[in-house]
Amino acid sequence: MQIFGACHSTVSLDAQGITDTGNQYWNLGTAQLYEEAIRRDEGLIADGGPLVVKTGRCTGRSANDKFTVRDDTTENTVWWGDVNRPMTPEHFDAVHAAFLEHAKGKDLFVQDLWGGSDPDHRVAVRTIGEFAWHSLFCRTMLVRPTADEKAGMAPQFTVMNLPSFKADPATMGCNSETIIAVNFAKGLVLIGGTEYAGENKKSVFSILNYLLPKDGIMPMHCSANIGPEGDVAIFFGLSGTGKTTLSADSARTLIGDDEHGWSDDSVFNFEGGCYAKLINLSEEAEPEIYATTRMYGTVLENVVMDPNTRQLDLDDNTLAENTRGAYPIHYIPNTSEHNRGGKPKNIIMLTADAFGVLPPISKLTPEQAMYHFLSGYTAKVAGTEIGVKEPQATFSTCFGAPFMPRHPSVYGDLLRKKIAETGVNCWLVNTGWTGGVYGVGHRMPIKDTRALLHAALDGSLNSAPMRIDPNFGFEVPVEVTGVDSLILNPRDTWADKDAYDAKARYLVELFINNFETFAGHVDDSVNAAAPSAA
Repeated sequence: MQIFGACHSTVSLDAQGITDTGNQYWNLGTAQLYEEAIRRDEGLIADGGPLVVKTGRCTGRSANDKFTVRDDTTENTVWWGDVNRPMTPEHFDAVHAAFLEHAKGKDLFVQDLWGGSDPDHRVAVRTIGEFAWHSLFCRTMLVRPTADEKAGMAPQFTVMNLPSFKADPATMGCNSETIIAVNFAKGLVLIGGTEYAGENKKSVFSILNYLLPKDGIMPMHCSANIGPEGDVAIFFGLSGTGKTTLSADSARTLIGDDEHGWSDDSVFNFEGGCYAKLINLSEEAEPEIYATTRMYGTVLENVVMDPNTRQLDLDDNTLAENTRGAYPIHYIPNTSEHNRGGKPKNIIMLTADAFGVLPPISKLTPEQAMYHFLSGYTAKVAGTEIGVKEPQATFSTCFGAPFMPRHPSVYGDLLRKKIAETGVNCWLVNTGWTGGVYGVGHRMPIKDTRALLHAALDGSLNSAPMRIDPNFGFEVPVEVTGVDSLILNPRDTWADKDAYDAKARYLVELFINNFETFAGHVDDSVNAAAPSAA
């Protein structure tokens, strides 16, 4: 065995029970990891310098294969159910033992990194894996320690990722050969049977989402940026709603695009990179993100590339609909030097309503904000998942249910407390469809979405004339400079008004039925913020 790179930690792999390995590669930089990835045939270099890789059969998260150990630590603190599936300590130990055996003789790549940009609220994370490009991904997406911080840095949590490992459901209490097993008591995450790199970052997100609430920190699946006057905006939203796109605004300073914490005095990024969806990305609509797909240091997952010219085709979904790019956050112009900002002034909740019912922007009361935060609504459209042929409503509580170990009310109560303390303005923005449902209407023009957002963020929308939406009860502007007034009232954009009314009633009922899960965990004022079924 040879060791390459530098192990600054006092904790070796031997100390973690990982013995008899092949070569160990510690904390390699971007260039070294490029070289190893190419040497091992893990990827190819595209025009401009990005590393292009394929993730095989798993082109997204394996949600049904994620488990959390149920023990004395988690019994009464984790929200058990379809999202947080329990695993016995004995089954986890069986998986761990099999991982240690499987790692023997293998070359391993190790990175010691931070989860979180706030020195007072971060976790030391060690990533261990068999792919050089996974190590580059982790180094890109998490926060790299300074030279001074590296000395003696000991992992609080370890994420061990062995894609070639195949789990045994019969002896390990899992569902398939793919497994993501989290043990909070042991500070250990085991990932096997998937090459999709996003499992690494989302595991760290889940860790922080579990740890931080007890310290009064609100963990959020959101993007965030800072305006010219120092005003911070938070953008909640599920995948495909525009978190990354709308926060990458040349007129504002980017804090981060996906995962953040909200402490008593700041909003801080959990990460040091961005992980953008790339399918159908255009230079005209998203120039900052588009530019990263032509940069050395960016990792492109499942993006189709011409093998001769090395030119990319971002519109080709042959390998996956969920094509992704991971790049350092400083690749976006005008980013926050420390990945942090002050208290937020505006909260934006993004939804891609494929039913064409919701207005392009609405102002929420604090109670409505908590209602829609706990609801976490968006919609899937045809082609995004196998079997989806018509729009389907999706409710992912807290706009990130798969990554929220605790009960949603924990995060909801934190949000309500933060709103009360700061007086932040709350908005619901529909980046989905207008003029009809998906397949009949058309996607909300991004120029109108940006214009409405700018009006909300610069404060001018606060004084705009408003109407009350008859279905959802929130305030909706009736005119905004630079935006066609017709689009502000979704009913007016439908040719068939009766069809709109029927679809609106349908969506209202979906909201009401979904919220029954939370009705007993919130007070009457939040329950009263529900849409009207009349």
